[in-house]
Amino acid sequence: MTKTTDVSVIVAAYQAAGTIARALESIATQTLKPREVIVVDDGSTDGTFEAAEAFAPGMNGIALRVFRTVTNQGAGAARNRAIVESSGAFLAFLDADDEWLPEKLERSMSFLEGSDYRFVAHDYWSGDKGRAVHHACERRFREHADPFVGLYRTGYVPSCSVVARRDAVLAAGGFDSSLANAQDFDLWLAMSRNPDARFLVFGEPLLRYHVTPGGIMSHTARRLKCCLRIARRYIPDIKRRRHGGLADLWFRVAAVHFEAARAYLRNGDLSGLLWTVGKFPLSMLTMTLFFFVGSPEPRGSHLSAGKDARNE
Repeated sequence: MTKTTDVSVIVAAYQAAGTIARALESIATQTLKPREVIVVDDGSTDGTFEAAEAFAPGMNGIALRVFRTVTNQGAGAARNRAIVESSGAFLAFLDADDEWLPEKLERSMSFLEGSDYRFVAHDYWSGDKGRAVHHACERRFREHADPFVGLYRTGYVPSCSVVARRDAVLAAGGFDSSLANAQDFDLWLAMSRNPDARFLVFGEPLLRYHVTPGGIMSHTARRLKCCLRIARRYIPDIKRRRHGGLADLWFRVAAVHFEAARAYLRNGDLSGLLWTVGKFPLSMLTMTLFFFVGSPEPRGSHLSAGKDARNE
């Protein structure tokens, strides 16, 4: 007998005709089947929409709904559209170029159902050119006395590992579509910013993250800009936490600059590396000033941004 759970899987896709079938197959072969899969093709021109629809017979009875936008609106808007269309009590997220291991949903729901967690996440594998690296997200989760502060410092929750309560995602306002990168990191912080909001990261690598040239994580400069904006947005929350403070802001600013510098170095981009190193002191100064005298940036609901997609 097939085991199912009340999960809607959200898949944002852009120029993913060559990988969408792999992602969908990893959902279809789960030991615990979701209620539905919702794919939003975010204005692709390579046949992603058709490739997703063509996989419907391979979904092992799981409902597959495919939408597409007329123009590319970004991953945040695409995910928001899928959230608006979803009907499950829980939401799981997968990008079109990544894949889950077969027990991902079953293990995640064993922690989430019957708990008061807003969301759960787990370790993952990443790698290209045939080399896989185990990312120990649970270890980072347990390093800090306050998981929210730890998340703010190191951003250790990958979006495709998350299963979340739909009502908690709605209450937080969905993904901020004005952020070109790191919308997922922003949402996890928004969902866990209240002191009574709990989440869990467990130590099983149940996701394979594939590094692709056009992937969201490859846009180094704009990711740095977005991460600094997010760091600034949650300064008031860090200041209110018993285990948070200015040192955590400094750590975050240093971490995102180090991440950018390492990406430029890895790609042999000397000008980008020098730009990042030169930007770091100014970022530290401006963020420190904001910590003491800045006004908080409100975070409203962004779910209406997902309603512009068309179902074809």
